[in-house]
Amino acid sequence: MSNPEAASDVMRSRTQVASTTGVEVLAARDVPLGGPRALRVRRTIPQRARTLIGAWCFADHYGPVEVPAAGMDLPPHPHTGLQTVSWLFSGTIEHRDSLGTHSLIRPGELNLMTGGHGIAHSEVSTADTTVLHGVQLWVALPDADREAGRDFQHHVPEPVRIDGAELRVFLGSVAGETSPVRTFTPLLGAQLDLEPHATVTLSVDPGFEHGLLVDAGDVRLDGTAVPAGELGYVTPGIDILTVTNRSDGPARTILLGGPPFEEEIVMWWNFVVRDHEEILRARQDWEAASDRFGSVEGYHGRRLPAPPVPDVIIKPRRNPPGRTDRA
Repeated sequence: MSNPEAASDVMRSRTQVASTTGVEVLAARDVPLGGPRALRVRRTIPQRARTLIGAWCFADHYGPVEVPAAGMDLPPHPHTGLQTVSWLFSGTIEHRDSLGTHSLIRPGELNLMTGGHGIAHSEVSTADTTVLHGVQLWVALPDADREAGRDFQHHVPEPVRIDGAELRVFLGSVAGETSPVRTFTPLLGAQLDLEPHATVTLSVDPGFEHGLLVDAGDVRLDGTAVPAGELGYVTPGIDILTVTNRSDGPARTILLGGPPFEEEIVMWWNFVVRDHEEILRARQDWEAASDRFGSVEGYHGRRLPAPPVPDVIIKPRRNPPGRTDRA
């Protein structure tokens, strides 16, 4: 998806709660995507409290939302310096990109697109889709790989039963399951669904920081309540995570992780870069329809124009120093 927040204040956050267990709860903020009939999403990162979790630099959570009669239609738009991770709970989206990919995004199936030097893509809901529900995630590419060529990977992880829960590992490894999908830094991405009143204990990499995004349920992460739509964050140094569903109905969560990403980044519109000048060059290349981003074949309509660049210099950001205690 396209990021409509072009201003330098993209990092602002509404609240941050630090618990005595060492779990920080990051509240989401509502962001409209595209015009007066916008699809509204709940964004937990980036914000001032936390720019990244590992190399995960962007997490939008949306739905369930009824799709208008005209459908969701996101015209071709550009990306640089990142990988996009599309993961649905319901609905189907048609993906086209300038690599020549034409693919459907279905529930429980991973679509991962790499736009290092530059790529463009469009996303359109299918005619039979009446409700959309899912997450859109971005991964920042490390400096050594951020000029990587265009790439697209599709993977359908097998659901695995563990202790009253179902796990789908779409990136990285956890609970003995490993995804074959290639990434440029170590990452963890998985959907964890819990039965009513179930508790799951997961062994995780202590070199990773982790985030648990809650879609539904009365969920506790290591004893801390993480409300639906919000994200619980745990610093590195932890090798066990305990997730509990205290509700009478099922709970659904997305588990993210990775080693701390030490590089500073600049995020503006759909670009992940390192300084303001790179923003200007990427925007100019997109507006000039340069070969850098290519063209999306099969989409009938105009490309998405770039917003104006703010008058202020957009400065690089990195995570603030994290807590290391779990008193």
